[in-house]
Amino acid sequence: MLHLKKNDIVKVLAGKDKGKTGKVLKVNPTDKRVVVQGINFSKKHTKKTRQDGQGGIMQREAPMDISNLAVVCKGCNRPTRVGFDILKDGSKVRYCKKCNEVL
Repeated sequence: MLHLKKNDIVKVLAGKDKGKTGKVLKVNPTDKRVVVQGINFSKKHTKKTRQDGQGGIMQREAPMDISNLAVVCKGCNRPTRVGFDILKDGSKVRYCKKCNEVL
């Protein structure tokens, strides 16, 4: 199981956007890559397809490796490692390893 999920707030630990925070938009568990809002922009050259369509250079978020990200805990408001625990009702939850709060 991955430690990141969609709509998590994450902080970038390595790369050109180191130190920035953003929201997870998409997770690809097979490749272990994540798309984060406002992070890791790449330029894509597009051709005009229709008469009303617009071509040119488009900027979009590119997937980045999951190892370069850390979840920001809502309780302690810091990037943290994630642990997994099974509650008494049998559900599996993620928790912050620094403050033990359920994410």
